[in-house]
Amino acid sequence: MSTPRFSIGIDLGTTHCALSHVEIEACDGEKVVQGVLQIPQLASPGSVESRELLPSFLYLPHPDELAAGELSLPWRSDQDFAIGEMARSRGAATPIRLVSSAKSWLCHAGVDRRAAILPAEAPPEVARLSPFEVSQRYLDHLRAAWDDAHPDAPFVEQEIVVTIPASFDPAARELTAEAARAAGCAQLILLEEPQAALYSWIQQSAGGWRKQVRPGDIILVVDVGGGTSDFSLIAVLERDGNLELHRVAVGEHILLGGDNMDLALAYAVAGKLAAQGTRLDAWQMRALTHACRSAKEALLGDEALDEVPLVIAGRGSKLIGGSLRSELTRKELGAILLEGFFPAAAIGDRPQGRGRGGLTQLGLPYAQDAAVSRHLAAFLSRQLAATDELEGFSANLPDGASFLHPTAVLFNGGVFKSELLARRTLETINGWLAAEGAPEARRLGGADLDLAVARGAAYYAYVRHGQGVRIRGGTARAYYVAIESAMPAIPGFEPPVQALCLAPFGMEEGTEAAVSARDFGLVVGEQVSLRFFSSSVRRQDQVGTLLEEWEPDELEELDELQTTLPAEQGRVGEVIRVGLQARVTEAGTLELEAVEREGSGHWKVEFDMRGQAADNAE
Repeated sequence: MSTPRFSIGIDLGTTHCALSHVEIEACDGEKVVQGVLQIPQLASPGSVESRELLPSFLYLPHPDELAAGELSLPWRSDQDFAIGEMARSRGAATPIRLVSSAKSWLCHAGVDRRAAILPAEAPPEVARLSPFEVSQRYLDHLRAAWDDAHPDAPFVEQEIVVTIPASFDPAARELTAEAARAAGCAQLILLEEPQAALYSWIQQSAGGWRKQVRPGDIILVVDVGGGTSDFSLIAVLERDGNLELHRVAVGEHILLGGDNMDLALAYAVAGKLAAQGTRLDAWQMRALTHACRSAKEALLGDEALDEVPLVIAGRGSKLIGGSLRSELTRKELGAILLEGFFPAAAIGDRPQGRGRGGLTQLGLPYAQDAAVSRHLAAFLSRQLAATDELEGFSANLPDGASFLHPTAVLFNGGVFKSELLARRTLETINGWLAAEGAPEARRLGGADLDLAVARGAAYYAYVRHGQGVRIRGGTARAYYVAIESAMPAIPGFEPPVQALCLAPFGMEEGTEAAVSARDFGLVVGEQVSLRFFSSSVRRQDQVGTLLEEWEPDELEELDELQTTLPAEQGRVGEVIRVGLQARVTEAGTLELEAVEREGSGHWKVEFDMRGQAADNAE
C-alpha cells in the first residue's frame, strides 16, 4: 500500500457526520494547513448541495414516492435511499421511514446490531436496516464524496481516524472499526471524541495552547452531543522542559444528549396543543420530535431568532388545512433544557433512578436521570484519585476533598451552542470548587462545536507521524476476563469467579503482553460463556492481576459472549492447558489470545458486536 498523502478525520456523529483532512507533507510541526470536505448530499428530491455537515439520517422512501433520478448523487444514480439533509427534512414529515440515532443503536448491547431493526417502529411494509449497515452507509457516502473531490488521492490509500465516544466498550469499538473497514478505511485508527475535541483546540491555537495551560492543570472535557454525554479528564505534566498531556479518566457510557432534549421539547409542545384541545397520536409525536430537533438547532445556531414555527401533518378530516401548527420559542427552549438537563446540583448529588415497569418497549436504554449536572458530579467524585500516581499532582487537592478539582474546562458537542447551557455548567462546576476552597476553573474557548471532532481526528493522525503534541492515554479502562474456579459441585451454588486483568488502564495501542505466567484451562468444541469486566477506578492493577473479590462499584460487567471455540476431531469438550496473551490493536480494540502449551492450538477471541465472540483457530 502506498504512503498516505492525507490524514483524514471522520466524526461519525449521532446527529451529524463531518470529514476533515490534513495534507501530511505540506505541514511543518504544529503549523498545520487543514481543510473540511464539502459533502455533496440531497437537499431535496433531485437537488444536490455540498455542505460541511452530513446529517446522520437515512430515509427509505416508498417505491412510488419519488420520480426516477430524484435520489441520484454525482457518483451513483441507482440508490433507493437518501442520506443527509433531504433524509432529515423528509423524515420529519414521515418518521416511520426515517433512520436516526444509528450510532446509539450501534452501542446498544440489548439488541442484535447486525439485525435489520431500523427504523425501530416502522410497520412491516417498510424496509429495515441494521445499525451496522446504516453506519457503513454513512461511511460509504463520505468515502464516495472524498473520491469524487480527490480522484488523485483515493480514500482507501489515506490514513483514516474515526471517532467514537470515550465511553464505548470494547465490543462497540470493534463493530465501529469493522463498519469502517467495510467502507474502505484500510488504515484505520479509532479516537475518543473528547480527545479529538482537545486536539482541535490545540491545533487551532497554532502553538498558543502552551500559554493557556500549565503543569498541574487538569482539563475537564464535557462533551454533550446528539446521543451521549461524555466526560474526560486530561492532566498537564512537564517532562524534560516540555508540556505533556495525559488522559487520566473517562466517564461511564451515558445515553443522554440531544435526542433526549428533542423528546423533552416535543412533549412540551404537545402539552401546549393538548391545552388547546388537540391530542397527538404516536405517529404525530414522532413527527413532532423531529420537527423540534430542527427547531432546536435553528434556535441554537441563530441568536436573532425568537421562535421557530412547527408544522405537524394532520391525521383527521376535521383539521383545517390538514396540519397542526405550533411554535418553539427561545424562552421555552432555555427553560426546558436549562432546568430539565442542567439543573443546579450539589457535588454530593447523584443521578436519580426511578421505578420501572415489568414490561417495556424495546428501545434505546436512555439514562433514567436527564440531569447532566448530576452525572458530572458523580464522575468527578468517582475520579478523586485519578491523578494520585502522577508526579506533581499529589499536593494539588486539599485534605478532605470530595472530588477531583478541574482547573480548566473545554466544552464540545452541539448542545453547547447554547451559551446559556455552557455558562450554567461552568457556574455549577465553579460552585463545587468554591465550596472546597479551590480556584475557579477557566474556560478554554475557541472550539468549533460542529467540526472540532473531525478536525481534531485529522490532526491526531498527523501527530502520530511524530509532529505536534500527542495526548497520552491508552485504554480508557482496565479490562478483565472471568476465570471460573475449579471446585466440587455444591447444590444451589455456582462456582466462584475470579477476575483476571487483561489490559490495565492506559495500555497503549499496538502493544501486547502475556497475561500471566500461570496456565489456564480452555474448553473447546462446545458452547461456552465468556464473561468480561471493566473498571474506570482500579488503576493499580497490572496485566495478570487476579482479583479474588472486589467492591460492587469497582468492576462493571460487560456483555456475556457466547461462543464455540473450534476443536480438532476427538477433542470436543476437552479442557486444554493454555497460556493467555492480550493485545490492544492499533485501532484501539481488544483481543485475547490463547496458545496451547503442549501442542499447536491457537485461539483468538475478539470483542464482536453480535453478542458473540469472534474466534479464530490456527
